[in-house]
Amino acid sequence: MNAKTVLPAVGMTAVSMVLTLAVVVMWLGTAMPWPVALVVGLGIDGGWLATLAYERRLAAQGDHATPVTAVGWSFGLIATGVLIAHALTEESAGAWLAVAWLPIAAKALWLVHGLWERTALTSEALDAIQGIQQEARDEAAVARARLRAEASTEETRLTAVTQAGARVAHVQARTADTLSKAWSTLESAREGEDTGRALTSVTTRVTPGVTPRWELPVWGPTEPVSAFALESAGGLTDDALDALVDQIRHSETPALSYREMASRFRTAGHSASEVRLRAAWKRVAA
Repeated sequence: MNAKTVLPAVGMTAVSMVLTLAVVVMWLGTAMPWPVALVVGLGIDGGWLATLAYERRLAAQGDHATPVTAVGWSFGLIATGVLIAHALTEESAGAWLAVAWLPIAAKALWLVHGLWERTALTSEALDAIQGIQQEARDEAAVARARLRAEASTEETRLTAVTQAGARVAHVQARTADTLSKAWSTLESAREGEDTGRALTSVTTRVTPGVTPRWELPVWGPTEPVSAFALESAGGLTDDALDALVDQIRHSETPALSYREMASRFRTAGHSASEVRLRAAWKRVAA
């Protein structure tokens, strides 16, 4: 695994050292004996190799020395400076400047190699990490599938409930419309003049000369009549029932309506059939 980073660093270092040595010998060889120029070139490369070797030894021990790193970068900068200075004195300066960055590039590759070594893991650790990541992906996929299934189920349930509610609302609307039409028909029959005369012929007069008024049926909540109330329907005479109804009716000012009087009549514990109670009310209110 280390070959992926160490081989490029070694190759770049070798090329940089050969290039630096050749440039120093060619450039300084014209101004001094070539053996001296060779020594200068080998000195730059040797200093670079020495600091690099010491850095690698410290890295193998898990240590690091900032002065050694600074010296190594200094040799790299010196080599780069020599290449740039030589390029500026040549006619084809662009070609030489194009390779002047090789020493710095070699140092950068060794830096990358060092970072690789400090973050490298064993195959067992990598297998464990891959297993953990795969388990997390599996759990996430199962959770997403569960959420999608629950969302689909909830959507189906809501659709069914909404449709059922719409059907119930439609039936209620039709029922209300039918009841309203029936109530309107009853109201028209109650208020009609011809209908009143027809009803007079089938109703019993309460007071001579007075036409009884046909009351509309009560449309609202009703209370069941107990068996005891039905059995004791004849407990009160007509006179006693009339007196009791008149007393309850005039217990407040203005006089109570029939519904209020009937409610208080039942609440007080009295019992009488609806027909007798309404007849008593008509006799009292006449």
